Amino acid sequence: MFRRVASTVEVMRVGLEQVRRDWTRLGSTEPLWAVCVDPAKRGGGWDDDEFLASGRADIDPSVARLEELGIRPEGGRVLDFGCGAGRLSNALAAHFPEVVGVDISAPMLEEARRLDRSGGRIEFVLNERPDLSVFGDASFDLVYTDLVLQHLPPVLAEGYVREFARVLRPGGAMVLGVPESERRTFKGLVFRYAPWPLVALAQRVLLRYPAPMRMHTLRTERIAELVPGGRIAASDEYWGGDHWRHLRHFVVSEAGT
Repeated sequence: MFRRVASTVEVMRVGLEQVRRDWTRLGSTEPLWAVCVDPAKRGGGWDDDEFLASGRADIDPSVARLEELGIRPEGGRVLDFGCGAGRLSNALAAHFPEVVGVDISAPMLEEARRLDRSGGRIEFVLNERPDLSVFGDASFDLVYTDLVLQHLPPVLAEGYVREFARVLRPGGAMVLGVPESERRTFKGLVFRYAPWPLVALAQRVLLRYPAPMRMHTLRTERIAELVPGGRIAASDEYWGGDHWRHLRHFVVSEAGT
């Protein structure tokens, strides 16, 4: 048992360090494109205002959906996990009085601070740990993360979801945007069956990514297991493409659990 636990800790440490290196490199070279990948935007093609507007286009419908489900938090402290260059942090700040953006990439956070349009209501925090111990229990009303967890090794992604449940206040909500499954297309099947080192090599050599972007799925039933004190109020399909089927899960922390 001790050896197995030690092995898991080592896998998490090595995996997290690789994620940190990759996203530090991406943040140093093409931060806006790495956050919102669009072949037409390579080489600095994102305009700052256009980039931030794309964040509002994602957040505004999500906040409306929280209200429709009757689970929009009454409080106002939001965690934007994997905030990158602050695309969603700024959009969340239009709806909530206090936003904390956390990321593993220092260059990404430098870009996020440059793009901060909130008037100082966003705090950006560098977190290089495989947990969220920098934050206390029940310290957020809303936890939001979108298209971030899939870039982490599964053991790390699942650990962070458990941490989301820990830092969420009773009665709070979390919004998790993740790939549910690979599509049965050529590209989807490549991601499902090809060894990760081969995919990473193809991204670096053929697609000329500054650093590879790991991709994994996280299924609905697994999320339910990871947040036993929460209830999945809705799981909406919201983004397609020919690689993945993406779902946005709206989870409410049951009061008193």
